[in-house]
Amino acid sequence: LRTRGVHAPAMQIHAGGCVALYGPSGSGKTLLLRAIADLDEASGDVWLNDRPRSEFSGPDWRRRVMYLAAESHWWSPRVRDHATEWRPADLDALGFDADTLDLPVQRLSSGERQRLALARALAHRPSVLLLDEPSANLDGPNTERLERLIADWRAASGGGVLWVSHDPQQRGRVASRQYRMLAGELTEATDD
Repeated sequence: LRTRGVHAPAMQIHAGGCVALYGPSGSGKTLLLRAIADLDEASGDVWLNDRPRSEFSGPDWRRRVMYLAAESHWWSPRVRDHATEWRPADLDALGFDADTLDLPVQRLSSGERQRLALARALAHRPSVLLLDEPSANLDGPNTERLERLIADWRAASGGGVLWVSHDPQQRGRVASRQYRMLAGELTEATDD
């Protein structure tokens, strides 16, 4: 896969697996995730369950291969309006109750928005999550909640995860394989 200065020769995420991606800021990690999600133009092939991306409509691909940005975007004033089937168990796992859905988005902290963005993504029932530093704004207990929910989702759904993290301990906890991005070049990390 190639896009704006990013070259990713090959990467595979098995069903239920988690692959970590790391590298210095500006190395192309977010660009790679956005290209996989079909949010930015790229050349090359991306497959989901033995089907090429070209066999999916853009909206269907982006629902199945869900990109969760480092800073979530909210387009409606109330939390509830952002998904039709919020899953109460996911909200509870992230430390929220059902009343949270009636809150104004502007009242939420950046960490609350980040956790709710994960619940919103899971409400769409994706096959793959592309996570761009999903715990960057979270304290220790909320990071644990988020990691546990993603692990539970992977086990229950067989969904795959590509997880960008600068934290080597977190990468070791959540991922079975790691890739490094350096100056736009993706390589599998064998020494981490």
